[in-house]
Amino acid sequence: MELTQTLKAFIEEGHDWERKNTSVKGVSIIRLPATKNRAASLAIDINPVGENGLPMKKKGIMIMNAAELAAFRAAFTNEKVDSLIAALEEVLPERKAPGKSSKIDVVQI
Repeated sequence: MELTQTLKAFIEEGHDWERKNTSVKGVSIIRLPATKNRAASLAIDINPVGENGLPMKKKGIMIMNAAELAAFRAAFTNEKVDSLIAALEEVLPERKAPGKSSKIDVVQI
């Protein structure tokens, strides 16, 4: 089945807030419910997968059109964002990697 046909079937037959994974890790499609002002629609949800195979964030970024995608791309490739994240990493305390526990001291009795 062609991609556009698959998407049409999903928007017509899918359930509200249903998510379909894609062949791109960290990218899925969500069926958004109809509202008073618009029909049901689809959005791309981007939430990269970490080394442990789980999404990196609780919620991803929802993108509904090319203009939104272009705006996010521009923000992500802005050099000032790189310098801002570097400054944040200097200021914030280091986080432990999720899923990895440090060795716990155990008192033997």
